[in-house]
Amino acid sequence: MSAQESEFIVDTNVILNSPLGHELTAEQSGKLAEVVSARCLEKGMFLLEEGHKDNSLFVVSGGELEVVKATGGGDWVTLQVLRPGDLAGEMGFIDGAGHSAAIRSLGYSEVFSLERSDLERLLDEDPQLVYHVMRAIMRTVHSIMRRMNLQLIEMTNYVTKEHGRY
Repeated sequence: MSAQESEFIVDTNVILNSPLGHELTAEQSGKLAEVVSARCLEKGMFLLEEGHKDNSLFVVSGGELEVVKATGGGDWVTLQVLRPGDLAGEMGFIDGAGHSAAIRSLGYSEVFSLERSDLERLLDEDPQLVYHVMRAIMRTVHSIMRRMNLQLIEMTNYVTKEHGRY
């Protein structure tokens, strides 16, 4: 299933209150709001399919979505729960690679999406806007990597029973 268009409207305030808008001016936020698309998902609808390639960045505006990985036999394991303010699809947006997991809605959810080509079109008009959006994306990726590294250390300590905490 694909996400449906909705009555959810992305305006300057939605952008400013998202991770993408933290360093943007109101004018820049308005420019970005003009090129994003709003979508709503009902419970169980997939936003992204594992392996699918696209150039979209998603920002969760409402509800919750789960990042899931198929385990075989129709079963799924939840890797992460995304909440308002979280980004999704950032690596595919940056490099066009296939998604490493799927994302589905846990209930009614709202997201807005930005296509890489739309952001690139803003490059000549407002390079600072593009720079700030890319910084926001990289901050998110950095945070995810930091969290994964800490989880790896915790898991290694647990498995090897080191550092006296297990």
